[in-house]
Amino acid sequence: MTAVSVSGAGFAPYEVLVGSGLLADAAAGPARIAALLKQPRVLIVSDETVASLHAPALISGLKTHGVHAELATVPAGEASKSFAHLERVLDRCAEAGLDRKDMIVALGGGVVGDLAGLAAALYMRGVDFIQVPTTLLAQVDSSVGGKTAIDTPRGKNLVGVFHQPRLVLADIDVLKTLPERQLRSGWAEVLKHGLICDADFFDWLGGAGAGGAAGDPAALSEAVVRSVRIKAAVVGEDEKEAGRRALLNLGHTFGHALETALGYDEALTHGEAVALGCCMAFRFSARLGLCEDGDARRVEAVTAAAGLPTRLEQAGAFAADRLIALMAGDKKAEGGSLTFILARGIGRAEVVKGVDPAEVRAFLLAEGAA
Repeated sequence: MTAVSVSGAGFAPYEVLVGSGLLADAAAGPARIAALLKQPRVLIVSDETVASLHAPALISGLKTHGVHAELATVPAGEASKSFAHLERVLDRCAEAGLDRKDMIVALGGGVVGDLAGLAAALYMRGVDFIQVPTTLLAQVDSSVGGKTAIDTPRGKNLVGVFHQPRLVLADIDVLKTLPERQLRSGWAEVLKHGLICDADFFDWLGGAGAGGAAGDPAALSEAVVRSVRIKAAVVGEDEKEAGRRALLNLGHTFGHALETALGYDEALTHGEAVALGCCMAFRFSARLGLCEDGDARRVEAVTAAAGLPTRLEQAGAFAADRLIALMAGDKKAEGGSLTFILARGIGRAEVVKGVDPAEVRAFLLAEGAA
């Protein structure tokens, strides 16, 4: 097991534990959860699919340590990141009689982590929570850093708060239950970490570590640890995304617009949107003369080799003006002015503000938008 510390000036430090068997071994993950509790009771929030696979082991392990666990489930899928399901989770907290000394445990992927984290931040003006991410995407990205949110029809993650977890348990073994598509989607966020600030890591992902995209446990373990270290360093410097943390959104300005335009349809997962968005960000950077065409081609080749989309037509048909309007409503936009995370090269991302919409429109038309 490897422990990665996450600390910053504005929040209490916590650990991200990465290893195999953390969930099933009562002396591992459940013991660490029990040690943090002020009283022996938790509410586990999960989705219906994950709950059937992993909740029994976690509940049993907690019971070994004298902890009573109740379970609240939501339907699997992005649609659960909504006001309606947030209200249901909050009502379940009240029904279970949780008070400020109790803990919420998010058991699931990014949707569950975001939803449960936001519920924890709101319930009684804030209770502690623990992340137990069960997807690769959640282990390397959404479970670390305290971002919690729900979606609205006008955009992804528009309603949320920063609420840091007390602990993150990233069990590599649970990734064996992931469908191949979901594993590849998580790999997109791993690739992104190399692209923003670690060219050597990206080279490893495209070479010796490439087997992680297909489920190789050793490669996955190393990829998760290295990704979490990168994210922990960035979050520690900039918790509220006032500066450097925005780099973690490489690929997301394009990707979120695509997801919203599709209505969060499962035709494009979040990870697939990020992968495509990263490729588009590098091609746009090359078009603007910020990086070499060869860098954009290299990013596209490694992404395609991992089984992820690299071209707009793979996601669907889009109107350029619609995508630009959605980008103008992105959280990084200021006064409607377009902001992108672009690249000077692999491992050298930067925030670029005030991007000309005409340049974006010309690029999208060249990419195949109408």
